[in-house]
Amino acid sequence: MATLQSLVRSSSRASWRRDGYLELEDYGALGDGRSVVLSGADGSIDWWCVPNLDSPPLFDRLLDPEEGGRFTITPTDAFEVERCYLPDSNVLQTIFTTANGRARLTESLNSGTAGRLPWAELARRMEGLDGSVSFSVEMRPGRRANGASPYHSQIGKHAVFHVGSVLGLFLHTDGFAARHADEAIKGILTIAQGQREVLAIVAGEGEPLVVPSLADIDDRIDVSDSEWRAWASRVEYDGEHRSAFIRSVLALKLLLYSPSGAIAAAATTSVPEGISGPKNYDYRYAWIRDAGYTIKAFLTAGAHAEAKAAFTWLLKRLDEQGTRVCYTLGGERVPGVTEIEVPGYRQSQPVRIGNVATDQHQHGIYGDIFETASCFVACGNILDPASAEQLSHLADACADAWRKKDAGIWELEEPQHYTMSKISCWQALARAVELADEGQLPTTCRDRWARERDRIADWIEENCWSEGRQAFVFYPGSDKLDASLALAVRFGFDGRDKLEKTLDAIDAELGAGPYHYRYSGVAAEEGCFIACTFWMVEARALLGQRDRAEKAFIAVSHALDRGVGIMTEMADPKTGAFLGNLPQGLSHLAHVMALDVLSHRDAC
Repeated sequence: MATLQSLVRSSSRASWRRDGYLELEDYGALGDGRSVVLSGADGSIDWWCVPNLDSPPLFDRLLDPEEGGRFTITPTDAFEVERCYLPDSNVLQTIFTTANGRARLTESLNSGTAGRLPWAELARRMEGLDGSVSFSVEMRPGRRANGASPYHSQIGKHAVFHVGSVLGLFLHTDGFAARHADEAIKGILTIAQGQREVLAIVAGEGEPLVVPSLADIDDRIDVSDSEWRAWASRVEYDGEHRSAFIRSVLALKLLLYSPSGAIAAAATTSVPEGISGPKNYDYRYAWIRDAGYTIKAFLTAGAHAEAKAAFTWLLKRLDEQGTRVCYTLGGERVPGVTEIEVPGYRQSQPVRIGNVATDQHQHGIYGDIFETASCFVACGNILDPASAEQLSHLADACADAWRKKDAGIWELEEPQHYTMSKISCWQALARAVELADEGQLPTTCRDRWARERDRIADWIEENCWSEGRQAFVFYPGSDKLDASLALAVRFGFDGRDKLEKTLDAIDAELGAGPYHYRYSGVAAEEGCFIACTFWMVEARALLGQRDRAEKAFIAVSHALDRGVGIMTEMADPKTGAFLGNLPQGLSHLAHVMALDVLSHRDAC
């Protein structure tokens, strides 16, 4: 069984990048509860938004290989790489081997013993293991798509870099001799056996800047590792694949934005779902769907504090902003789409910030919210009166709105009566009735919710089942299939026989190697959606098809075992290359839920 935790690769220095770009599977992710760093296997940090996940990037080489910001520590000679996360941690370790020696790079977006630091602190420790290895070092702040011109100023004894309202320090121990210029800081760092050097960035936005000592920064790498391990030790999972389960839960933890409790869908923008295609979206926002599924995954893992914070955030957004598809991490309306002038990952255009989903309606939000509330309560928790009243009003809204067309789970431009959307409305009202029966919701409208629940089920049976396809179709009158219908099994939708046949049809038409496409006809535009395959595994297991589920899980796990355990949104079924934004919350949470079901554990 693949563990999704390690990368071992040999390569000449020149061949690591193709046209300036790394493969997405060559990235590891670091985080501090506020932002996420993408660190490449060649020693280049190519993405970091400062200070927040959805801030403009300080480093953006991911989308602009020639002019983009980066922080590189790369061997000057041909090298081999062994790379992995430290056990049960989000601290990343890379061992570089050249003809002349070996050196270890340990990286962390640091936190402290009391949690997230009130400044951004990126730490990189270099240690000589054998012989000596020379590294080319460059710290080049990004230009924000030519919207800012970085510069340095001398403040006291420190050379401070400025990018817009962000200011920071590039700190290093005495073994590195830096050459400073407005565009970049460069130099050569040679590490001999037994030598230890630390390079770091401390940054903030529109606020006084702390200047910690390098000894403290170095120490906080180990503190951060210890804190990650302590957190992971409390994760509840006793199946045979604990290391893989922990890795995905740790990835989800990176996407929990601690200042508010929001859960980002991913840490990047505009990484294409298909190379050279136009599906390049900004996922640095919080979707109700993703938040709901991630809360369930956190509850499954026993991470009740994270689940409660995220659930509270979600309920407050509903109260303040209404039932939107997504919100900013601060809880505001997501801005509309703006295109920026950078090349894009592998020249995929356009490069976008903002998201068009902000103006859509998806019936799935009803089911997502009520499934989250149901799981929260099933774990022994209690809804407060204000939240109970709010959920009651939401159930009323669902009971009225379910007959309308919507954009569907896949946020499509053409409104339709999507089958999955109707199932989500059924799911919402089914959970609302159960919560009312348990005393968690007022019972005033309980009977009405039950009647509408049954009407929805009848409508789906009458309009969405195709005798010809022997499956529930994408929407009435269509012969297309939708892989998200695998979730209907988790939701407890009636019709076991028809759901089994629907899964078979999805496998036959949407399956591609170990993966699945999202829906019919999309193969020419994008890769396979990783979460869909894990949803299929989960559904098979819940339907009692355990052997089939395990076989599918083993196949997709081996296919994904190409890096250090960070999953993207999609994968190319022909080449195996990763596609889409990363780390992708839906992929990791679907992995968690599939592992949970395969281990025969209850949801909480």
